[in-house]
Amino acid sequence: MLGFFRIWGIPVSCVDGLLGQFSPSLGMSREEIEAYGLPFNEEAFTRPFISDWVLDRMFGENADNVKATYLQPLHDDIWQLRPEYDTQRKIEQAFEGKNEDADRWLRDGLFALVSDVLFVRDRKDPSKFHPRISVQHDFVYEALWDKDKDVFNRIYNDYYYRRNNQFWYYEAMKKLPKLVEATRMLVCAEDLGMVPDCVAWVMNELRILSLEVQSMPKDPRVRFGNLSAFPYRSVNTFSSHDMPTLRQWWDENWERTQEYYNTMLYKGGPAPHPLSGLLAREIVLRQLLSPSMLCILSIQDWLSTDEDLRLPDADAERINIPANPRHYWRYRMHLNIEDLMANTPFCTAVKDMVQQSGR
Repeated sequence: MLGFFRIWGIPVSCVDGLLGQFSPSLGMSREEIEAYGLPFNEEAFTRPFISDWVLDRMFGENADNVKATYLQPLHDDIWQLRPEYDTQRKIEQAFEGKNEDADRWLRDGLFALVSDVLFVRDRKDPSKFHPRISVQHDFVYEALWDKDKDVFNRIYNDYYYRRNNQFWYYEAMKKLPKLVEATRMLVCAEDLGMVPDCVAWVMNELRILSLEVQSMPKDPRVRFGNLSAFPYRSVNTFSSHDMPTLRQWWDENWERTQEYYNTMLYKGGPAPHPLSGLLAREIVLRQLLSPSMLCILSIQDWLSTDEDLRLPDADAERINIPANPRHYWRYRMHLNIEDLMANTPFCTAVKDMVQQSGR
């Protein structure tokens, strides 16, 4: 859905997406950035921030070896990557065939050095800049004065959530109305993640269903979505192809699961692990009882309600891990439809839940 508004473009020189930028988008000029109150130092803000203290924090006792092999001095205690290692792709190529844990650790550290910039230069207009996504977790942000951090945060929030709203609204309205009008099917948007305000404008105008996932609430003030507050014009699910299944999610973060168990399921005491079939059935039924027009659950989450049918290994049920290029679309259903239809206890349980929810 968000691709009709903008896509996240990643340079071919990169392995991860941190140096990407939205396309299309309105980059910021030096004057605009400074108007917020942040003195713009192009060299310091667009070049990887590599200082002695950063290298000590990242590489510890290996810092001197990293300097001697991969870096060259720039000025004072500041370093820069040697030309043969100044992109993630060059680093990836240099480490090709090196599969020891120590090699991967060093390679990933060098990847992180490359992406440690405060602003990314616009690829079409070199006089424009974009705040680097999630840079608040990196050293270049840590090195800012507190007052400059506050200013940068205002720039960041305005850029990612407000600056492009009208621009992206018009981009989406060039394409989406024709697609919606071309089918009699209900259209549902995957409106999750970093969603600008203009998405809701377009969805309301075109009567597009939203996607509601209880574990990914759209209200930043809560940890879990309130099922009873889901809008009617929506599709409710617990997990998607890019997320852990219900069983995986349950064991992924025990502290989070405990809070869900107490506050969403209204149960006392410690949450049981692994997830039992009986408890999975209760969670599925609660999803079905939501006011969403549609509730669509993965076959893995339906099977989680029956301990005789689900796979012994919950991790084998995952469809896709977006951050792992070696784990994609490997899941294959381990039962055939005929056997599943012939399984009277399971079919009766599903029928009972559907009837209880009035679906």
